[in-house]
Amino acid sequence: MSANKVTRRLRIKKSIRNKISGTAERPRLSVFRSNKAIYAQIIDDTTGKTLVAASSAKLDDAKANIETSNQVGKDLAAKALEKGITQVVFDRSGYLYHGKVKSLAEGAREAGLKF
Repeated sequence: MSANKVTRRLRIKKSIRNKISGTAERPRLSVFRSNKAIYAQIIDDTTGKTLVAASSAKLDDAKANIETSNQVGKDLAAKALEKGITQVVFDRSGYLYHGKVKSLAEGAREAGLKF
């Protein structure tokens, strides 16, 4: 991965984070994807605490593909609904809304999260 690709994503991530922030009523759903896994967490930015987290590394099928990403989204939404979180703000962290990131978001929507 070239340095330009990394700095480009970080620049986009910074721009996104300047526009959105998670509150207690509507926390932020943040996504991170690596070559091996995809991670998602719901964060309350006012207190700086992670409320709910899920990842493909914790699933039995630890591959980071589109089907697994969808399952991670559903798992995260189920945990969030148990804690009483129904609405979130989606933070794609500079990644394109395509492929694994899109699949995670669709899985979370299917399971009941609103964003």
